[in-house]
Amino acid sequence: MREFIVEADGGSRGNPGPAGYGSVVIDAATGETLAERAEYIGVATNNVAEYRGLVAGLRAARELDPSATVRVRMDSKLVVEQMSGRWKIKHPDMKPLAAEAARVLPAAQVTYEWIPRERNKHADRLANEAMDAGKRGEQWEASASRAGLGARVRETPAVPEPAAPPGDAAAGAAKAREALTRSRPTPAASAAPTPSSDPATASDPAPSATEDASAVPVAPVADAAGGRAAGSGGEEDATKTRADRRAVRAVASRAAATGAGPAPDAGRAAEGGPGVTPSVGWGAAPDLGAPATFVLLRHGETPLTPQKRFSGSGGTDPSLSDVGREQAERVAAAFARRGTIQHILASPLARTRETAGAVAARLGLEVTVEDGLIETDFGAWEGLTFGEVRERHPEDLNAWLADPEAEPTGGGESFAATATRIAATRDRLVARYAGRTVLLVTHVTPIKTFVRLALGAPPESLFRMELSAASVSAVAYYADGNASVRLLNDTSHLRP
Repeated sequence: MREFIVEADGGSRGNPGPAGYGSVVIDAATGETLAERAEYIGVATNNVAEYRGLVAGLRAARELDPSATVRVRMDSKLVVEQMSGRWKIKHPDMKPLAAEAARVLPAAQVTYEWIPRERNKHADRLANEAMDAGKRGEQWEASASRAGLGARVRETPAVPEPAAPPGDAAAGAAKAREALTRSRPTPAASAAPTPSSDPATASDPAPSATEDASAVPVAPVADAAGGRAAGSGGEEDATKTRADRRAVRAVASRAAATGAGPAPDAGRAAEGGPGVTPSVGWGAAPDLGAPATFVLLRHGETPLTPQKRFSGSGGTDPSLSDVGREQAERVAAAFARRGTIQHILASPLARTRETAGAVAARLGLEVTVEDGLIETDFGAWEGLTFGEVRERHPEDLNAWLADPEAEPTGGGESFAATATRIAATRDRLVARYAGRTVLLVTHVTPIKTFVRLALGAPPESLFRMELSAASVSAVAYYADGNASVRLLNDTSHLRP
């Protein structure tokens, strides 16, 4: 029996807005693209477009072989969970579409799997081609499509050039893999020991989440907690060559640590011995210089914080509570003891400006308001608890939890839109404050997004990080485009 893979996606530029879908049918055995479908569907929501893409993909698979088994892969968790029967379908626009999709093929022949968006690029490109065609007043034509070009790279990957913005961990990781592919030693060459430093034993480890806030890194210190094995693109050939060599030496040192071969200089690197310059892991490479270090401070408590109410940029803009002002003074004292902060930027909301003011008064610095650091707008959910939102807007909440592009009820800001804003803010500030240590006083979602992008983590990781009021996190950004998360949710300065 033949097996097909159906990848489907849909999009809406406005949600609701001009919408389109894309679907592709792939031979599971060979990876060959067998059929493509795309269509501009007028004004609709993201979810409607995604369901329309699913229906089109299933129909295309049935036309090829109605007896084939089908693995549906989509980056919409909402559609996958609903079609798998794990989530109820309550929205009136979704019910008929889900029923239509269920009728295309017998349920026993179809399975559903969620995949990250980066693995659904072919269908995503088709959907965007359809929307572009609709904008021109046309319909999508298969003969003009370029969506399939390079789309099967993920099946038999040569390492792609990273597409992530500067500072995302994915960029450096992709270049490191490329370096290893090009430079892997021959059996004869690998018999010789390769001097290197082992990141597991090198000096100056990153501070833990339980250390005092005074452990926030000093700007001139150019060592990163990993993630600097190679450049992220845009470097000159000489720099690329050095990065490639560093990546290979990193693998050699890890092999030595597991008994695969000796790494005679690792011990001297850990001790800071003369003449030894660690080139990967914790050590500073001389060609990178000092990083731009963002010390990320969440504001102190407001009256809404202990009640766990949504408090974004679209609500009442509360000031700090008495507890919050005490927290701000404590963190200011911790920064004063360390003395490493060189600039202070704050979100324009009252609670962040008040927290930043307390620190600035201790350090003798000015506060610059940075609009890009503002909290997400939670729309009609502002001031409500999670339970209250669950009672009043269950469908919207489920969609928001499942899809980073879903907006809160009433047209708030999606997590995808927040990430785009934070990435642009990050790039601008990294360029402005290269080699400096900057305190960014901001909110839960922006801080988690800075960390998520630095780690190259998926959007759902936002729900898996704890970030307390007045907590300190830190990320360092290097000239080669790599980022190093040095601290997360440190609240030790709040303890008596």
